[in-house]
Amino acid sequence: MIELRGRVRERDQLDRLLKDVRAGQSRVLVLRGEAGAGKSALLDYLAGHAPTGRVVRAAGVEPETELAYSALHQLVAPLLPHLDRLPEPQRLALATAFGLAAGRPPEALLIGLAVLGLLAEAAVEQPLIVVVDDAQWLDRMSEVILTFVARRLDAESVALVFAARTPADDALLTGLPELRVEGLPDADARALLATVLPGLVDARVRDRIVAETRGNPLALLELPRDMDPAFGFGAPGLSSLAAGASSVGGAASPAGGASSSGGAASSAGGASSSAGEAASFAVEVRSFEAGVRSFGAGASSPAGRVEGGFERRIAALPADSRTLLLAAAVEPVGDVTLLWRAVERLGISPDAAGPAQAAGLVEIGARVRFRHPLARSAAWRGADAAELRAVHRALAEVTDADRDPDRRAWHRGHAAVGPDEAVAAELEGSAGRALARGGRAAAAAFLERAAELTPDRNRRAARMLAAAQARLASGAAAAVPDLLAAVEMGPLDPVQQAGVERLRARVAFVLNTGHEIVPPLLAAARRLESLDPAAARETYLSAVGAAINAGRLGSVDRAGGVGSLDRAGDAVAAPADAGVLGRAIEAAAAAPVGDEPAGLLLASLIIWHREGHAAAVPAFREALAAVPADSELDLLWLTGMLVHEVFDDEAFQDRTEQAVAFARAAGVLSRLPGALTFRSTALIYAGRFADASDLIDEAAALARATGPAPHPASAGILAAFRGRTEEALALIDELSRDATAGGVGWLLSTAGYSKAVLHNGHGDYAAALTAAQEAAAYEDLAVLQWTLGELVEAAVRAGAPRVAAEARDRLVARAAAADTPWARGVRALADALVDDTESAYQEAVTQFAASRHKVQLARARLLYGEWLRRANRRGDARDQLRPAYEAFTTMGAEAFAERAGRELTATGETVRKRSPGTAEELTPQESQIARLAAAGRTNPEIGAVLFLSPRTVEWHLRKIFTKLGITSRRELPTAVGRA
Repeated sequence: MIELRGRVRERDQLDRLLKDVRAGQSRVLVLRGEAGAGKSALLDYLAGHAPTGRVVRAAGVEPETELAYSALHQLVAPLLPHLDRLPEPQRLALATAFGLAAGRPPEALLIGLAVLGLLAEAAVEQPLIVVVDDAQWLDRMSEVILTFVARRLDAESVALVFAARTPADDALLTGLPELRVEGLPDADARALLATVLPGLVDARVRDRIVAETRGNPLALLELPRDMDPAFGFGAPGLSSLAAGASSVGGAASPAGGASSSGGAASSAGGASSSAGEAASFAVEVRSFEAGVRSFGAGASSPAGRVEGGFERRIAALPADSRTLLLAAAVEPVGDVTLLWRAVERLGISPDAAGPAQAAGLVEIGARVRFRHPLARSAAWRGADAAELRAVHRALAEVTDADRDPDRRAWHRGHAAVGPDEAVAAELEGSAGRALARGGRAAAAAFLERAAELTPDRNRRAARMLAAAQARLASGAAAAVPDLLAAVEMGPLDPVQQAGVERLRARVAFVLNTGHEIVPPLLAAARRLESLDPAAARETYLSAVGAAINAGRLGSVDRAGGVGSLDRAGDAVAAPADAGVLGRAIEAAAAAPVGDEPAGLLLASLIIWHREGHAAAVPAFREALAAVPADSELDLLWLTGMLVHEVFDDEAFQDRTEQAVAFARAAGVLSRLPGALTFRSTALIYAGRFADASDLIDEAAALARATGPAPHPASAGILAAFRGRTEEALALIDELSRDATAGGVGWLLSTAGYSKAVLHNGHGDYAAALTAAQEAAAYEDLAVLQWTLGELVEAAVRAGAPRVAAEARDRLVARAAAADTPWARGVRALADALVDDTESAYQEAVTQFAASRHKVQLARARLLYGEWLRRANRRGDARDQLRPAYEAFTTMGAEAFAERAGRELTATGETVRKRSPGTAEELTPQESQIARLAAAGRTNPEIGAVLFLSPRTVEWHLRKIFTKLGITSRRELPTAVGRA
């Protein structure tokens, strides 16, 4: 059993974690602290108090950060007997990732779901404790998948505990529950120090050591071992100081007799020390303090000092011992047999291990264990290039090429001095195996080294281009431009040149969707015209898309024929500069046309810019119809916008739902956050606020594992419709800052629209008018018609009839070109507000009832009910206001519900609060599970959709049954429908 000195707070938290896990809950914790702070000891404490045999462990190893799944394999290998219990897609994904089966390269999301299910199955009989040490050195794929699992654990009786260093540079772990592991309290630090300081040492010396180490346990244990004997350090010096302290303090010598000749005690009958001897001792104390300061020189932290101490101890070893220690550091698995074979190749006797073990640097038993990862780092980093290459060469020679070809290739790659095609080919083969397992980051690392060792310039360029493609696929887009610059140093054939330009364009669009990226995209597209016309059109489409995103910040010249309007309705001129959008459109229009989806989408945007919205609607529809389902994810950034331009609410709902379903099924982790963001917007307008909130939260959580988070546009729109002023304004301000910083003016219009919704909901029509006017001054795709609707309502209620009429005319012109229930409803409601006619209100309600925009239906009823109440037709008003109030309340549109409630009260009706005991008591996640179960989905199917383990789904269903007062799944459809 592990016993710790101090650490009461930390032990209490770990004990609570174990208690929760034993009770059936899952818990995640990140122990965060500097090197040597005691994180590993706390992990040992946790493992020692866990159920016997129910602990699986892994640790990141610095030399292995580029080997895909190396840490994950350590954790999963003991659990593979449970693999057969997983659904087939998950089972195959995990088996493929670990090279146990051949199959399609698995996406990280699917592997993550498989690991989640595997942990849940392993914890069925008793709780499972999963411990991951040195998380800062996890390979990329292991880190992504384990972080995903950590964010989805719920009711599986699994504890997942990481130990990671500070400062935190692992963005993936950010946001998980943390326990800061600081230095020991002063009393505990002194007690620990006393275990390694022989005899009595002057209090000033102890104070100095405790202060220098800041209570870091490893530093407290290692610092005295590294003291320079020249300063009185080491065993002889410490003994001398102890004896001196004994004499000065008048206490008995620890040895019970006279001190040595170097001590301060007098040999003349035990007399007290003379003044001269006391002065001598003071000099020794100062020397000791100088040694402490020397130890810390050049190191900014106790961990740095300890690593410096390890380096000095390694440097003091015999040459053969240093080489043996280096081999142990470079061989990351701790395989003793492999180490001895490598050492033999190096011509070193096993006896060379003795000095390294005696120095407390390493233990060599059944496995190789370093005193601390800092000792491994010191051995590895302190070696010169020739020594390191020799060790890698020896390890490569003794590594089995059949059993472990990738590690052998990795060693050979680091052992090579100059170009070597045989080694490069071997590394390329390892890259192919990594790609087959879904390890794109590892494949990129293998390919980069392979390119460096390739003697043929053409082949070198091809391998570097493949490395760049793998880096982009792994989510590391920022690393690609440097790789492409290296690619272009070699001769490229036309196909390779096209690949470079296409990749550069894709990276540019990923890294920056604002106006600054448009010129580079246009240049790339022009170069691609003669190399790959289809790729050229895709790149022109990206350039036009970036210009559309830039909006007003790219000096876009389109303002729907009308600039911004002041309160009196006078037009304010829009920018006259053609801007980046105009230049992008004209460049694209000169390129060869194509009938593939990208070509049709590009052609429709050219029409839109040149001839206006009405002329573009048929082209938009044709292009949308040409986009196949399997391309939806790639083009969702545009198709998700164009469905608004054609007022197709069916496509808006169906396409976003299909995109999410495809991303989930394929496990495309990098694309899912964007798909979830678009889907959440569709759900907002469908009145499913709770579901939209779930997806927004999921997108943000997933984005932490894949790169930059989606912009908060959906979150801002949702908060605005909910009427939560403080939350909404904070999100809208954040959106505006992001838009300005990134040069994405489209988001500024979204921010203005959201603010208009918020203020209209609260009845603050003057503020809504200001926000809507600013946003409607520019023709931003997918936003303008929504903004114009808010502008009409705000202007009518704020007493600005000219502004309302102008906005109505613009909106009606757009709706007339589309002629769908959504468009007809929008047109009728605008006419009703401006012309004050009942038939138009009735038409708006009828048309929105035929659409899937339930928010718009409720708002049309509210506006009609307000009109009826003002006409003193209270009974008719109640017939409209009552369903509007109920709909808003069910959705969670708090401000609109309050507004409808006030109107209902004014008609003489008592507004009833919702009665408890119905499905609104369910959490959003429980609501999702209930609906899926009611639709006949099994627990594994629900888990696959929501990225939960089947055990967690079962746990939630039990709670759902209790809340709904039912006892079986057969009752769910009725209960959910009733709710």
